[in-house]
Amino acid sequence: MIRHIVSWKLAAEDADLRAEQAADVARRLNALDGVVPQLRAISAGVNVAYPDTNWDVTLVADFDSIAALEEYQVHPAHEEVVAYVRSVVAARAAVDIEI
Repeated sequence: MIRHIVSWKLAAEDADLRAEQAADVARRLNALDGVVPQLRAISAGVNVAYPDTNWDVTLVADFDSIAALEEYQVHPAHEEVVAYVRSVVAARAAVDIEI
């Protein structure tokens, strides 16, 4: 099984706007559950502590294989979320681990 972990730092400098956008990113990602068949599990959430140093949003998603992860990457519903995320993000960090 592959666990895909991604964190984003949002571009907005205004704390209220950044919080609103972070919640929207998490909501859109979590809405992929049941829509993208390759997803075995998904959890996205907004940072709740140390906003000056922590990243704003994190995703943890599980897949049966790298091939399933790659299919998820090009799924139209995922690509729609990616378009929004890219419009509000300043930086992205990701790691894929075998579990």
